[in-house]
Amino acid sequence: MNKPNAGDFLGHPAGLTTLFFTEMWERMSYYGMRMLLVLFMTATLQEGGMALTVASAAAVYGLYTGSVYFMGLPGGWISDRLLGGQRAVWYGGIIIMIGHIVLAIPNDKTFFIGLIIVILGTGLLKPNIGAMVGQLYSDNDNRRDAGYAIYYMGINLGSMFGYFICAYLSENFGWHWAFGAAAVGMAIGLIQYRLTAHKLKDVGKTPVAPLTSSAQKKSWTAISAALVVIVLVTSSALTGAIIIEPVAVAQYVAIAFTLIFCIYYASIYFLGNLTSDEKKRLGALLLVCFASACFWSGFEQAGSSLNLFARDYTDRMIGTFEIPTGWFQSTNSIFIILLSPFFAALWINLGKSVYNPSYGIKCALGLIIMASGFIVMFFAAQYAASGLKVAPYWLITTYFLHTVGELCLSPVALSAVSKLSPKRFAGQMMGIFVLTYSIGNIISGLLAGNFDPDNVDQIPSLYIQISLFSIGIGIVIFLLSFKTRIWEKLADKANDTKNA
Repeated sequence: MNKPNAGDFLGHPAGLTTLFFTEMWERMSYYGMRMLLVLFMTATLQEGGMALTVASAAAVYGLYTGSVYFMGLPGGWISDRLLGGQRAVWYGGIIIMIGHIVLAIPNDKTFFIGLIIVILGTGLLKPNIGAMVGQLYSDNDNRRDAGYAIYYMGINLGSMFGYFICAYLSENFGWHWAFGAAAVGMAIGLIQYRLTAHKLKDVGKTPVAPLTSSAQKKSWTAISAALVVIVLVTSSALTGAIIIEPVAVAQYVAIAFTLIFCIYYASIYFLGNLTSDEKKRLGALLLVCFASACFWSGFEQAGSSLNLFARDYTDRMIGTFEIPTGWFQSTNSIFIILLSPFFAALWINLGKSVYNPSYGIKCALGLIIMASGFIVMFFAAQYAASGLKVAPYWLITTYFLHTVGELCLSPVALSAVSKLSPKRFAGQMMGIFVLTYSIGNIISGLLAGNFDPDNVDQIPSLYIQISLFSIGIGIVIFLLSFKTRIWEKLADKANDTKNA
C-alpha cells in the first residue's frame, strides 16, 4: 500500500527531499545567527559589537525568539487563506535572506531592521514547511511519523552546521561575515527549493481554505497597514522620536502573549460547545502547556546566559586552538541526533506496556531533568566566582541534561496537543500551544538579564533559582498528573468509540 516509487526518498515521497534540505538550510541560517545575537550585542565597541548591557541584550534576544514563534500564527493563516504553502515558503525564505543580508551590514541601526525582517520571513516559512511535510502523506499512510523524524533530523543537521560555521567566522573573520554566512545558507536553501519544487506536485500549491476575492483584498490591505505600522514604529525608534526600553517592552509583551493565550484557551473551553469529556481533556492539556512555557524559559538560556558563560568563564583552549564560543550550543543538536532513536523506541515500548506514563508525568520529568542542568551550572558558576575558568565538560553536561529533558517534553507535548484537542479545534489549539514557546522565550530573556558579568558572585544564585523554580513546578505538575491522567484516557475512549 505504501511501497516506495521511483524517485522516492528513503522510501518516502520525493517531496520530502525538497522540504528536508530547504528546512536544513533555513535552520542553519536561523540558529547560526541566533547564536551570535547576545554575544554581538554585548561585545565591546573595540570588539566590533554594540556594547549593550546584558539585561538589554537578553531582552532583545527574548523578544526576537518569542516573536519568531508568535509570527507563525499569522504566517499560517496567510498560507491557508491567501498564498498556499509553496508560495509562503518561497517568499518567506526570500524575506529571511534579505534580513540576513541587512544584518551583514556593519551598522548598528540596520541591525534591528534586519532582525525584524528575519522575524517576518520566519513567521511565513516555518509553520508552513512543517505543515507541508504532513500533507505529503494520506491520512492512513503509516510512514507519516517516520517522515517527520527524517524532517526533524534535517532541522538538527542545519542547526549544527549553523553553530559551527557562524561561530568560527565570527571569531576569526568578524561578526558580519558570520551574519553574511547565514544569508548564504538561506540562499542555498532557496536555490535548492526552486530546483526541486516540482517534487512537491500539488502539495501546498493553493490555499487550503481560500478567501473570496473581496475578502482577499481586505486581508492584503490589513497586512499592508500592519507592515506600515511596523515601518513607522521602527523608523521612529531609530531616529529617537520614541524611546524603546527593551526590558520594559519584553515584560509587557510577555504579559500580552500570556493574556492572548489565556483568553483564546478560555474562549474555546467556555464558548466552543464542548462536551464534558472534551473539557476534561482540555484541562489535562492546559497542564502540558504550562509545563512547556516553564521548560522553554529555562532551556532557552542556551543562547543567552549559557552562551555568555561559555565566552567569559569557560576554558576553551585545547592546546593552541581556542574553541569558538558558539560551538558549545551545537552539542544540543548532536545529542538530539544521537538520542532521538533511543527515545523513539522508549516511547513505543512504554506505549505497549501497562506502565505507560501520562503526558503530564512525561512533561514533569522533562522539566525536572532540564532543571538539573542548572544545578550543574550552579557548581560551575561557584568555581567561576572564585576566579577560575571552568572546564568545558560542565557546559557539555548541562546541554546533555537539557537535551534529555527536551526529548522527554517537546515531542510528547506536540503529541498531547494532537490527541487531547477537540478535533474541530485541532489547528487552532496547535496555534495556541505555539504561544507557550513565545512566552517561554521572552521569560528566558528576562531571566538572562540577571546575568551580570561584573558581579560574578551573583551568577550561582541565578542558576540555582532557575533550577529550584523549575523543579518545584515539575513536582506540582507531577502530582496534578495523577488527576489529569484520568482525563487523558478519555481521548483513548473517544478514539475507541470512533473506530468501533
